[in-house]
Amino acid sequence: MMWQHYDMYYPGPFGSIMAFLFYFLPTIIAFYRGHHNTFPIFLLNFFLGWSGLGWIIALIWSFTMVQKQQ
Repeated sequence: MMWQHYDMYYPGPFGSIMAFLFYFLPTIIAFYRGHHNTFPIFLLNFFLGWSGLGWIIALIWSFTMVQKQQ
């Protein structure tokens, strides 16, 4: 009987949660920093984050300067 190790490829619930958090890392950073463009960063992250380039742009945007509320 051959051993099949399907569990090596299945991340499980913890891996899935970590992947979800990593994918939305730019949005989490923007929210945590109180960025004035948190919702647009979320939209970019949600719709174009899968491309890699959209994720990097959202990440850089989330680290840009936060405008002070007057």
